[in-house]
Amino acid sequence: MRALILSLLLCASAVSAQQFKGGVFDPPRPAPAFALPASSGAPVRLADYRGKVVVLEFGFSHCPAVCPVSLASLAQARQLLGARGNDVQVLFITVDPARDTAERLRSYLAQFDPGFVGITGSEAQIGRLLKDYGISAARHPVKGTDDYSMSHSSYLYFIDRQGRQRAMMPFGRPAADIAHDLAILLGP
Repeated sequence: MRALILSLLLCASAVSAQQFKGGVFDPPRPAPAFALPASSGAPVRLADYRGKVVVLEFGFSHCPAVCPVSLASLAQARQLLGARGNDVQVLFITVDPARDTAERLRSYLAQFDPGFVGITGSEAQIGRLLKDYGISAARHPVKGTDDYSMSHSSYLYFIDRQGRQRAMMPFGRPAADIAHDLAILLGP
């Protein structure tokens, strides 16, 4: 028994000594709460995922490059974690609620990982959430059409099992870096 306790302490020490690959919130702070419609068709609260490590990605389903790359990297990171990836919940929060309905998000996210959950809401609800997380987003008309595109800041927000913001990672980091930071939050 003593050997087991010593082994667990050494593992905990090794994990706490590791450094995040992304930026950290020091000290950790409570993640801004929300209760919004989800791609599951039911309302979802951030608090529903207490006990899991949550990754928030802000984006939109019509994104031609950035969002699909981030979602693919998140899916790969979950795979790299093996069974531990089941304790990671990815929430994709739209910056384009006018087009991103719950049904659209469900179909879009299923291409990456059927466990990913899309979050939408009214323009006002999403606007408040973007402000709470410091995300900027702007609509840009596509020349010669009635269509538009979106530009937005692109960070992954890592929320620990207790609902605290612990780390964030900018766009373009490899799946291995994402998995590394998730492993720290998942613990031994």
